[in-house]
Amino acid sequence: MTITTLSSREFNQGASEAKRATDRGPVFITDRGKPAHVLLSFADYQQLTKQRRNIADALAMPGSATIGFGPPRAAIQSRPVDFS
Repeated sequence: MTITTLSSREFNQGASEAKRATDRGPVFITDRGKPAHVLLSFADYQQLTKQRRNIADALAMPGSATIGFGPPRAAIQSRPVDFS
């Protein structure tokens, strides 16, 4: 994947080239030297916004085995009840 960076002026003068560049990866468009927008192909956008419907799907997604998750064990203690 190649990231292409264009200024707003370059994008305005060459929108067709920017659209073709999305075949290779995202196109960052800058305003006054700072990233302002990202142009993606529709396929990349769909993949990015794909929603997982349940926890089983989320746990089955590629790369989930490498995510470190070690929550602390809950310490639940009983207390005496005062019915007065």
